[in-house]
Amino acid sequence: MQTEIVIAGFGGQGILFAGQILARAAMALGRNVTWLPSYGPEMRGGTANVTVIISDEEIGSPLTPQPQAVLVFNLPSLQKYEPLVKPGGVLVVNSSLIDQPVQRTDITVAPVPANDIALQLGSDKAANMVMLGALVAATDVLPLESVAEALREYLAAHGHAALSADEAALRRGAELLQRVR
Repeated sequence: MQTEIVIAGFGGQGILFAGQILARAAMALGRNVTWLPSYGPEMRGGTANVTVIISDEEIGSPLTPQPQAVLVFNLPSLQKYEPLVKPGGVLVVNSSLIDQPVQRTDITVAPVPANDIALQLGSDKAANMVMLGALVAATDVLPLESVAEALREYLAAHGHAALSADEAALRRGAELLQRVR
């Protein structure tokens, strides 16, 4: 089985990092993975997106015209990627920053107040982990515990102090979607 995921927003929202954690978790489970980032030249505020493909078999291309799952962190990303989600796919929307309704009725839409939840947890930078947790719960692409383990390993290896907040955010995003489903 192959799952194609796009994570999109502005630079500085942790878009590439969320994709990297997802890819690392899949690799740890022995899956084939591609991680293809794309970002503007700006340090913060420019466009950023990453395509992650996870498969049990060899992956033919790191590109996908119709991903099964998309996480959008801002309005421009919603406008760009909503039409591209594969029918029957999942669109996770950061409802803290996007108030425009999704027009498609042939996909599952999961509004997640990621920034609000991150602030409640005490870390405004953890919205990306809230969204990643929601993705995992909405798609069952990987076990949540595998993603949490990849997060712990990466942050511990790089000496980041944000581990507890990021892990709490990951779990809160998953819990939110599990209650909705």
